[in-house]
Amino acid sequence: MFKALLLAKDEAGFRAGVTQVDEARLPPGEVLVEPAFSTLNFKDGLALTNKSPVVRVWPMVPGIDGAGTVLESSHPDWKPGDRFVHNGWGVGETHWGCLAQRARLEGDWLVRLPAAFTPRQAMAIGTAGYTAMLCVLALERHGLAPGAGEVLVTGASGGVGSVAIALLARLGHRVVAASGKPQSADYLKALGASAVIDRAELAAAGKPLQKERWAAVVDAVGSHTLANALAQTRYGGVVAACGLAQGMDLPASVAPFILRGVTLAGIDSVMAPRPLRGEAWSRLARDLDPALLETMVEEIPLEDAVTAAARLMAGQVQGRIVVRI
Repeated sequence: MFKALLLAKDEAGFRAGVTQVDEARLPPGEVLVEPAFSTLNFKDGLALTNKSPVVRVWPMVPGIDGAGTVLESSHPDWKPGDRFVHNGWGVGETHWGCLAQRARLEGDWLVRLPAAFTPRQAMAIGTAGYTAMLCVLALERHGLAPGAGEVLVTGASGGVGSVAIALLARLGHRVVAASGKPQSADYLKALGASAVIDRAELAAAGKPLQKERWAAVVDAVGSHTLANALAQTRYGGVVAACGLAQGMDLPASVAPFILRGVTLAGIDSVMAPRPLRGEAWSRLARDLDPALLETMVEEIPLEDAVTAAARLMAGQVQGRIVVRI
């Protein structure tokens, strides 16, 4: 038996709570792991609050992220005692996840935990921080270099935004943070933001082309915010889109693309190939200041995950929530 956060949905309705689960109920997988820490991402928040059809199989153990130790393995790359980190791959949606003391996963889903990080630090980063690194890598592949101009980060006080600011600032970029939380301005500047603007400046419908400002953008918001960011991106600039906090729609025009040569780079963290994941985690180990990472973290026990998810969906969370299993 092991402790797990279990979601159920049937004739009696939706339920979420910590319970004891028999190991025999775990789904098939090559590697049995013991997560020491997990985290709450936006997708986890949707699942735990039943606000969106994230979960496709019931009952479900949520937790798209996990870091800890391998217990058993039939995969050639993994042996008992190895330290792992896991992000995505449909875990917590169609396959039981890591908000539990045990998980059975496929070996190809796992990345070796960099020596620079503890499991707790890896979950302080989580899918949010790993996604932020994928965004930075995309901007760099497009040619963005320090000194090129201001880089906008939207959804700045969230997990993706927080890590993106810390990474970009440490790499020498001038970062402008867009946030709807005035009380977070000092936090964002401590992470490395040179300036903070009100997200309202970007949240409403705007002109197809606007004054050129951004050399690049990391957008975790979507909808009108992404459309306005595109309209304000300078000639030849690049926008990395990785989220939909405002909405899944994109009420934009082709004008930024055909008149200014702007590139819109889509960022997928869920099914990203293993080599790219390895590159992202290696760069995080090199470029993310562990001291700054700690300023982003709120640690909670597994038993508090459901109430924390409600706070996350209500916009009451700053930075990252780490769940101690």
